[in-house]
Amino acid sequence: MTSMTTPKQTETANADVLAPIYKASGDPLRLEILRVLRRDTFGVLELSQLFDMRQSGMSHHLKVMNKAGLLEPQREGNAIFYRRPLHLDSDKLADQTVRQIFEMVDQIPLPQHLQEKIEAIRNQRADQSQAFFSRHAEQFREQQELIAAFELYAEPTAEVIRQRAIKQNWHTGLEIGPGEGAFLKVMAGICDHVVALDNSRDMLAKATRTCIEERLNNIDLIEGVTDTLLARGDAFDLVVANMVLHHVPSPADIFLDAAALMNGGGCLIISDLCSHDQDWVKENCGDLWLGFEPEELTSWAEDAGLSCGESLFIGLRNGFQIQVREFWKSSGTS
Repeated sequence: MTSMTTPKQTETANADVLAPIYKASGDPLRLEILRVLRRDTFGVLELSQLFDMRQSGMSHHLKVMNKAGLLEPQREGNAIFYRRPLHLDSDKLADQTVRQIFEMVDQIPLPQHLQEKIEAIRNQRADQSQAFFSRHAEQFREQQELIAAFELYAEPTAEVIRQRAIKQNWHTGLEIGPGEGAFLKVMAGICDHVVALDNSRDMLAKATRTCIEERLNNIDLIEGVTDTLLARGDAFDLVVANMVLHHVPSPADIFLDAAALMNGGGCLIISDLCSHDQDWVKENCGDLWLGFEPEELTSWAEDAGLSCGESLFIGLRNGFQIQVREFWKSSGTS
């Protein structure tokens, strides 16, 4: 015998699905938590610090929001961070509702005091990463190759760039976080002028030596962060970040800043780790994040107004996987 669902029963079922979502979001604090998680990922202690509340109270709010599908946990080694859901199905009523809540809450500007606290947390993360590279600048290659040999991601990334360069008229290039400068030879051979940007003086010194040895005369090495170049008003046709995102305090901001630094029709190429659970890399390699889901990069790029191009995934014997991703800025965007 076939069971039939009446329209009234369907309406009740839909109400049962929606009620927990609206109940979980019906609190000003929780809406502010969703607001600060728009692009960032924070741990319980960080969120407690942001909102001046005890960890137990924050954990309760996060548990309720997680159960309602408004956020999801992300394990980073022994720590749990929280982010907005990566997978929202446009055909599901619950996911449509969650997406609408995000769209509405994102229209509310963050209070100045929250912006300042978020910046303080990012600075703490940046100091942690910078301190690691200051201590281990001389062993950078050895440390990095604990995860992946340079050639394993540099060659595929270079091949993607060379293929695109055949049809593109790239004059200016930017490499964010050049490390020892091993990839700058590729950049210098494609663009007339290249900027190498790094916030580690020790790493820039090694990149400078590489440029001298390789006779790369069209490279401008700058100590600083992307804000440094934005303040100068620089603009580039090609931006590259090789194995950099997992070292930066707010990876999503790299996409926003790269988009702002790119000329119309420009291209952003990123190679980085896929999400993994090998937390030893935090201590041994200075990683802040244990890789990224491809959907995270896609979401951050779209949020920055960039469109996705080709994707390449490289599996490594030690269990890591590298993603090489291509993102484009509309030619009509300045």
